[in-house]
Amino acid sequence: MKRIVMLGVLVLLAAFTGLAAGEGKFAGLTAEKYEAAVTNLMLGLNSDNLGLKQSCAFMLGELRATEAVVPLMAMLRSEQPECCRIVAALALCRIGDERGTFAVKRAVKYDESLQVAQKCAWFYDQYVQPGTYGFVGPGVAVAIQ
Repeated sequence: MKRIVMLGVLVLLAAFTGLAAGEGKFAGLTAEKYEAAVTNLMLGLNSDNLGLKQSCAFMLGELRATEAVVPLMAMLRSEQPECCRIVAALALCRIGDERGTFAVKRAVKYDESLQVAQKCAWFYDQYVQPGTYGFVGPGVAVAIQ
């Protein structure tokens, strides 16, 4: 377990370095390093360590890893605590895959947490389709048709 965490940290450091370069789809990473990063970050989504799980979800969104859409959708649908669902929603919106963004839009309407629903509306409005939601007060998002 300790090896996986250390490997995950090293991959995250490499990914952050690549993101700073900001080149192309792979964010400055070679194709091999990108694949290794995504593979390790996907492993981190299954961790019992909450911080590692959230960091991996965030980085998968930053890398626009379409391979992570289904696991992130599962995280959005059923993960506890709320902060994990919020990070999953952000990652899905950053990736931009239709399946994931649809799941985020549904979470706005059906998630039992007002905080998660509000953040999902904000992320969808910011990253997927600006002007979809209006924010009329604290904690209140309404769909604009």
